[in-house]
Amino acid sequence: MAPQPQTLVEALYRLPEGEERGFRFLGLDRKERYYPYAAMRAEAERRAAFLSAAGLEKGDRVALLLPENHEFVLSFLGASVGGFVPVPMYPQATFKAIDAYLDILAHIVEAADAKALICMEQNRDVVEKLRARPELEGRQILFSPECFEGPAPAFERPAIRPDDLCFLQFTSGSTSKPKGVMVTHGNLVANATAFLGPSGLNRTPDDVGVSWLPLFHDMGLIGFVLGTLIVDLPVVLMPTAHFARMPRMWLELITKHKGTITYAPNFAYQLVTKRVRDKDLEALDLSTLRIAGCGAEPIRAKTLLEFADRFAACGFSPNALLPSYGMAESCLAITFHPRDDEMIVDRVDPAAMRDGIAAPAEEGATDALEVVSCGVPFPDHELKIVDEQGETLEDRRVGEIVARGPSVTPGYFRNEEATAAGIRDGWLHTGDLGYTVDGNVYICGRIKDLIIIKGANHYPQDLEWAVGELDGVRRGNVCAFSVVRDGTEELVMMAEANRGDAERLRKEIAETIFSDFGLQVADVVIAPVGTLPKTSSGKHQRRKTQLLYERGELTSHPAPAESRDGG
Repeated sequence: MAPQPQTLVEALYRLPEGEERGFRFLGLDRKERYYPYAAMRAEAERRAAFLSAAGLEKGDRVALLLPENHEFVLSFLGASVGGFVPVPMYPQATFKAIDAYLDILAHIVEAADAKALICMEQNRDVVEKLRARPELEGRQILFSPECFEGPAPAFERPAIRPDDLCFLQFTSGSTSKPKGVMVTHGNLVANATAFLGPSGLNRTPDDVGVSWLPLFHDMGLIGFVLGTLIVDLPVVLMPTAHFARMPRMWLELITKHKGTITYAPNFAYQLVTKRVRDKDLEALDLSTLRIAGCGAEPIRAKTLLEFADRFAACGFSPNALLPSYGMAESCLAITFHPRDDEMIVDRVDPAAMRDGIAAPAEEGATDALEVVSCGVPFPDHELKIVDEQGETLEDRRVGEIVARGPSVTPGYFRNEEATAAGIRDGWLHTGDLGYTVDGNVYICGRIKDLIIIKGANHYPQDLEWAVGELDGVRRGNVCAFSVVRDGTEELVMMAEANRGDAERLRKEIAETIFSDFGLQVADVVIAPVGTLPKTSSGKHQRRKTQLLYERGELTSHPAPAESRDGG
């Protein structure tokens, strides 16, 4: 057996020749483009040659703002082959809030000190505005796919080592400004071989991955591009925009290409369960799916079980469901639920959870909280739960999740303060709350998002899920946060809904939170659809929502005169 590749570039050059194995891209124009591995490798080397001829040197950062998946992948690989460091950035989905979007891009380009930008003609205007900003001084060399046409300049591929930077993955910025996570080639290979190897998804020669996940975030990029290249797993990629407009296309693509592995956040399983019509089920075949992974946001047992029930008629097996936990600072995955095993749901007592103890609920309890197991750490990786003093907690005690192993980042790019705060004594402090039971990890939420009222802990997603069930509330678009008034922490709920439902929902939301959690809601904000602040990956920006609320700047439907100010 050949030794394991040590870098992404080494893996790329080891992939088999021939037309049989490669990547298939569904474009924004809905045309399929097939690239065998050999064609991807050749094009990557061409692009590396053009970048090198423009004066870029090994280690220079190259920002990628490419809405077409095939152009993104080829340019990413081109930068990698040249020894440069790709910096994925998210293309703007709408024309709204252009200034805020440019602020984020400018922060990333400046923090990465990117020497070049690669875009497409369709978003060149945005990039030109970005380069014209005073803080960037127009110093980036601008490329587009057209720049890589014609005979390639002479090029000598540089040596790439495992400890060289592979790329910078900027965090989503749900609780702070995006930070550049340094991912080395060694980190990437360690994580990819762990989550796709025998201890993880156990890649087979017959596997086919299918994904609509955005490539500017780790789950889509590593899970379905870089990791799959390292282990030789062909994939089919569709644009995120297609999934957003027509969710069933995801399942249709799995059916067409006999996909065996797919992944998505919780909301996506909820969306297709709701949106796919009965008459569409007959055309779907999900019997080939052996892995339907879920991660990147809080996982709700009810959502996954409803998905399994809805698509059982299409051959879907509930044992394909694979909850997992991870983050960019550990490359991608930290824990996986064992494949082919039934999903584990822990029913815990809500009152005990408010005191930081995940005590099992009584049999038949109707108010039990359901927490999904995200599995166990990979070999050569460790995880534990610690208290505020860093002491290890026993099973069923809620604390911060910390992890260490070869997948963990060396730190944040040119940000010693954040690195020192995030990585202590070799342990990555995730900022996530959770607990363990018999080695299995259960995720509770983010430390910074925890709502503490009268000394009791409340996890915002629990409140949000309860409100999301109400008729008229747009599911997945509810935000719970707290504000301090006169020294007391008070609860505020924000939900997106139509104006005609606003007055009714203010009352129903307050009643639901009181009956389910025993909490008084200080204010209920009913906002127009599409106004809840979110990150580029779709996560709630609770801190930003709270700040806008405190400034009186949250967009909302008019409230009755007796409602509190600030909403």
